[in-house]
Amino acid sequence: MKHHRILLPVLVILFLAAAAFEASAEEGMWTLDNLPAARLKARYGFTATREWIEHVRLASVRFNDGGSGSFVSPGGLVLTNHHVAVGQLQKMSSEKKDYVTDGYLARSPEEEIKCTDLELNMLVSTENVTERVKKSVKNLTGEKALKARKAEMALIEKESMNKTGLRSDVITLYHGGEYWLYAFRKYRDVRLVMAPEKQIAFYGGDLDNFTYPRYDLDFALFRVYEDGKPLHPKHYFKFNTNGGKDGELVFVSGHPGTTKRLLTYSQYLFNRDHSYPAILTWLDGSLKTLDKYSAKGPEEKRRAATLRFSYGNSQKALAGEYEGLRERAFSEDFKAREDRLRSTVNASAALRKEAGASWEQIAAAMKKYGQRYDHERYQALKGHRLPAIATQVVFFIMETKKPDGERLNGYHDSQIDTWKFVNLSPEPLYDDLEEALLAFNMELSRKKLGEADPFVKVLLGGKTPQVRARELVRDTKLKDPSYRWSLIEGGEKALKNSDDPLVRLALALEPKLREFIKWREANIESVVTPATENIAKARFAIEGRTTYPDATFTLRLAYGTIKGYEMNGTLAPPVTTIYGLYDRFYSFSGKMDFWLPPRYLEKKDSLDLATPFNFVSTADITGGNSGSPVITRDAELVGLIFDGNMESLAGRFIFSDKTNRAVAVHAAAIIEALRKLYDAGPLADELQGK
Repeated sequence: MKHHRILLPVLVILFLAAAAFEASAEEGMWTLDNLPAARLKARYGFTATREWIEHVRLASVRFNDGGSGSFVSPGGLVLTNHHVAVGQLQKMSSEKKDYVTDGYLARSPEEEIKCTDLELNMLVSTENVTERVKKSVKNLTGEKALKARKAEMALIEKESMNKTGLRSDVITLYHGGEYWLYAFRKYRDVRLVMAPEKQIAFYGGDLDNFTYPRYDLDFALFRVYEDGKPLHPKHYFKFNTNGGKDGELVFVSGHPGTTKRLLTYSQYLFNRDHSYPAILTWLDGSLKTLDKYSAKGPEEKRRAATLRFSYGNSQKALAGEYEGLRERAFSEDFKAREDRLRSTVNASAALRKEAGASWEQIAAAMKKYGQRYDHERYQALKGHRLPAIATQVVFFIMETKKPDGERLNGYHDSQIDTWKFVNLSPEPLYDDLEEALLAFNMELSRKKLGEADPFVKVLLGGKTPQVRARELVRDTKLKDPSYRWSLIEGGEKALKNSDDPLVRLALALEPKLREFIKWREANIESVVTPATENIAKARFAIEGRTTYPDATFTLRLAYGTIKGYEMNGTLAPPVTTIYGLYDRFYSFSGKMDFWLPPRYLEKKDSLDLATPFNFVSTADITGGNSGSPVITRDAELVGLIFDGNMESLAGRFIFSDKTNRAVAVHAAAIIEALRKLYDAGPLADELQGK
């Protein structure tokens, strides 16, 4: 698409250009069609050729249940983090075998374990469909425009899926400035090859989480199969155990989840004053519920471990972000960036007409949203998996009877295959865990909304949360995927004739849930969407595509250098070594979260302790980048992203390369461990091409 620029006074253009380049030279999660070529060339003498970009794109994969990964061998091996793999490890585990805690190594193809419900996506193609989407809303406003836009996006996805057979998603970039069609190849025969023990993958536990220096061997290996045979990808990243050194230029190819750097200041305040406090309250209560459940015994602890890790990780991350949002200097900086843009827009009559009122429109909508936010947050059938399945089945049946373009997102024809894969999964479900989490969420809804609230009355049915949750979980048949399928096949008739208590509850709550969806579309989305599009138009008119869009859990490329930083009055090193792991162990006498799996003590003398272990770089990352390959200018893998440091937590809103760091496992540490600790020489050979 060609952007129609509005001519601005020369001084205004120069002012904004200067403001735009206040950002760090290494800031950005760039789409592969719009890399900062001039900046990379000027600063590093690097040019990303078309062949290099294609190679990176086709070697990178997305873990659809959250996270990133990459092909790392011609035999279809895929590398990611242990903490990205942990959901699948948990589903494979049982009371008799705990793959999360103990790890796993397949010593032959026959021992590779097929994942329960893992889908990997590889980005095959992209197409700019902005003009088509925007044409669909020409001369329309409000809800009519919102519905027309969504219908056109669904139609584009369906046409692409029918034509290519690929997963097809229309991705909104720059908050409506651009729309792109992304087509993905799906891989669903994915098998576990190797995962280390959780203790070494998450060494230091919660104490060290989001800190640095670090000593985590946070990796896992899967293999992709196609037609029952290992996939042989043409594009994969070769291991380079000699790279990953101080000052080296590196790239991170991954799928960052969400950033909020292009939000308006009123949206920033909404996050600070409403969404973050609510989410943190829910996480705190959920963690207390899980801790109480885990204390019942070792099996309960195993069942809750993965969820406990996920919620704990989220709590620490979001608490760090929230602390940043509340900092006066942080808030003032965010507002100052908006003020500069608004000043430039108002200096041009054409831009002022296009977007001048947009900020006030969004602010009014966010104020209205804040007044009803608790109803959205706490009027929901929440727990763990069973309540979500019940709600999903009800909405699926009700939505799919409508024309495709009129359905809610998530239920379009192009999305049905993935929906079934996720919601008909045979994953293990545990009654007592489901009951505990459902009771907590019911109690939270009652506390926040009051017993007289119509939603709460239907939710509890006149009973206590504990009694209600016990009855619903005990008597539901939704634990059986075949029952879910029978409802889907039977449609609305089967749904309304069902005597399943959880289905009946979801069906009774559906009108209330839908009522709020309609309210949000009419009062928030129909206002915010066109207003943010207008701001995006103005930004493009001023800056062109010299900026990057907020993250959308789609493929991006970040870059930076391996570099230490100042912390606590001293320096954090760019690279740690295996020496440091043992120093950490002995410094704490192997107590708390600093003990080591037995093999690490039994085979210590076989290791080269000077081997690089973890490293940090100035590459710009966020949640979703976990499992991303860290590659060199020659597209060789030197590391694996697994974390950010504490200083980077506020990076969802603002990035600084002075202290923000991406933390990675060094490729050399993976090979050293495979060969000398796990006796997995053949696997190391495959990774090193030997």
